[in-house]
Amino acid sequence: MNKNQRENIALITGASAGIGLELTRKLLSEDWQVVALNRSDFPTDDMRIQEAVKSGWLRIYKTADLADYASLRRALEEIKEKEQRIDILFNNAGGSFSELSFSKQGREKHYELLTVVPYIILMELKELIISGRLKTVINTSSSALKFTKEFNIEILEHPQTFRKLLGPYATSKLALSLWTHAIASQLAKDDIKIRSVDPGSNNTLRKGKKSGLPLLVIPLMKLFFSPPTHGAGKLYEGALGEHHNETGVFLLKGQVTEIKFKDQARNILERVNMIYEHEFLQRIF
Repeated sequence: MNKNQRENIALITGASAGIGLELTRKLLSEDWQVVALNRSDFPTDDMRIQEAVKSGWLRIYKTADLADYASLRRALEEIKEKEQRIDILFNNAGGSFSELSFSKQGREKHYELLTVVPYIILMELKELIISGRLKTVINTSSSALKFTKEFNIEILEHPQTFRKLLGPYATSKLALSLWTHAIASQLAKDDIKIRSVDPGSNNTLRKGKKSGLPLLVIPLMKLFFSPPTHGAGKLYEGALGEHHNETGVFLLKGQVTEIKFKDQARNILERVNMIYEHEFLQRIF
C-alpha cells in the first residue's frame, strides 16, 4: 500500500443507505478511511463494504435513533474515545416523514433530526475535526428550502399544520443552511470551513419504508430522478471541489446560492446552541 493511501478520514452520518452509502463507496474506492454513524446496517451482500469493515478502513458506530439524545450520546462518546481525527464531517443523515411527529425531546422530528442533531454532532466532534487536515464540514441541505414562505422558531419546533416535503422538511433544511451560514465565522477561528450542499434530485426510495413525499412526486422520482450516486458526487464536490476554500455558503447545482430569511440565521444558531448546551450537555432527556 502506498504510504499516502488511507490517510484521509471522513465521518458520514446515514452512511448505510441512499446517498450516504454511495458516498461511502466512492470514498473507499479513492482510498479514504470512512467512519460511519448509522441507525441501520450496511448491505451484507456488498463485498467491497464488508471487506472494508474487516480491514478497519470502514468503522461503524451504531445509534438506535439519531434524534434520541441518550442513544446519540453513547455513539458520539465511543467515536471520541476510539477515533484520532476527522478530515471531513458529512452531516448527511436525514429523511422525510409521512406525517407530523415529534422527537423524545418534544420538537417536530424533521427539525430535531435535520437541524438540531447536525449541530450537536459538529460540536461534539469539533476537536477531532480540528485535529484533521482538511477541517471541513458538509451539511446535506435541499433545494426544497426555496419554497419556504413563512419561517420562525415556533413553526420549526411545533408546526400546527403538516405538508409533505414543502412543510417541516423544507423549513428544517432552510434552518440547517441558516445556522451553517451563521456559524462560519466562529469556526474559522479554528480554521474549520463549513458549507451546506443540495445533493440534487435523487431516487432514494426504499422498499418497505414509508415515504414523506407527496403521492404525485413518487412516480416522478422513479422515472426521472438521478440515482444516489449523483447526490454522492454533489456532496463530494461540495467538500473537495472548486468551492473548497469558501465557508458559510449554500451550494445549489454546484454554485453558491443565496438563501432566504438570512436575517434569522443568528437566531437559529442561538436556538440550536441553547438546545445543545441546556438539553444535550445537561442530559435533560
